Amino acid sequence: MKRLLLVASLLLAGCATPSAPKTLFDLGPLPAAGRVASTLPALSVATAKSSPFLDNPRMVYRLAYANSQQPQQFANSRWTMTPAQLIEQRLKARLGQADSTVLTDSDGALNVPLLRLELDDFAQIFATPTESTGQVTVRVAVYRGRLLVAQKSFTQQRPATSADAAGGAQALAAASDGLITDVLGWLATLPLKKE
Repeated sequence: MKRLLLVASLLLAGCATPSAPKTLFDLGPLPAAGRVASTLPALSVATAKSSPFLDNPRMVYRLAYANSQQPQQFANSRWTMTPAQLIEQRLKARLGQADSTVLTDSDGALNVPLLRLELDDFAQIFATPTESTGQVTVRVAVYRGRLLVAQKSFTQQRPATSADAAGGAQALAAASDGLITDVLGWLATLPLKKE
């Protein structure tokens, strides 16, 4: 009987033990402003969207060496907001660095191009148990009113420095900044200014 009580008390103690605290990550400090070929005009930036699976703050990884079709989640690590919100926030900040006026689509500004961004992938991909990369893929579309001006997909990968959530966060931050640099360069080539 004593043994049964001991087992029961251990089980109850395990249930009462608080779970490990969550470690939160974001994309880190804004990188120093790089050179932009030309000043971008004012842009409205719509709220970034993503697939339902990415529409939460969980940190996703895939084991490419086992089954890359099974996304996994780190148990005790989270983003401070959804990945789409992180990318949107970073894009707006970088547009501001490029001396562009940044509006939201709810501002209702007339004759201002609208940029829509959809996040397709934001994950740490493990090629082996010890080697991984952060991969970000977005689709960007620019509209003038209802007219599609241009649309393009962008992907960036960066190696992780460690095979854990912290290494993935660092790699995804670097990949996100590289991707946004590509988006800014592409935007500079578009006929966005009103004739």
